[in-house]
Amino acid sequence: MTKYARDEFDRVPEASTRQGVHRTVAAPGARRLGPVLATGAAALVVGLVAFLLLPNLGFGPAGGSAMTADQASNNAAASQAPTTAAAGSTPSASSTPTGSLAPAASKPTPSATPSATRTGAVDKTQPVAVYNATGTAGLAGRIGSTVTAAGWAAGPLGNWGGAPQQTSVVFYNGPAQKANAEELGSLLGIGTLVDSAEFQMPLVIVLGPGFN
Repeated sequence: MTKYARDEFDRVPEASTRQGVHRTVAAPGARRLGPVLATGAAALVVGLVAFLLLPNLGFGPAGGSAMTADQASNNAAASQAPTTAAAGSTPSASSTPTGSLAPAASKPTPSATPSATRTGAVDKTQPVAVYNATGTAGLAGRIGSTVTAAGWAAGPLGNWGGAPQQTSVVFYNGPAQKANAEELGSLLGIGTLVDSAEFQMPLVIVLGPGFN
């Protein structure tokens, strides 16, 4: 026995099974939490099964079925659209003969084809100079008469004083005179045409060796 006076904490029955304040409170609480935890675990398992298995079995929310119905209706409308367009089209719009006439309409007419190949209109009012680069006397005067007789304006006539020529040449000054040079080349049988700005005349004929 102690020498201290007894207080309210000493008033405990001698045959009590209690071993302490903390053990007495914890033991009943643990027994009450057991069923709650078991019920929660069972509910969690049921929820997982419902989440994983029900969609695969065809059970789902109403929104998913509505979306499937909308997709089916859109697919049906898309498949029917070409048929409706084909039924509403007129034979003239879809017929092959109408489309085949388009290239024929863009073809040039026979009267327009020669003008496309010509470089320009022939202007015989342009004066034509004729120079003799051969040893034949009077050749420039004779060819000059031939040119004026064909309707061309007469230009200077004389002997060639430039560099020796290997062949007869028709010189023309600029693209605007090319058609005139071609006409003169056809008239005299000269096939060499040269665009040159060295002369003061628009058209110059140089008669080279071998020209008769």
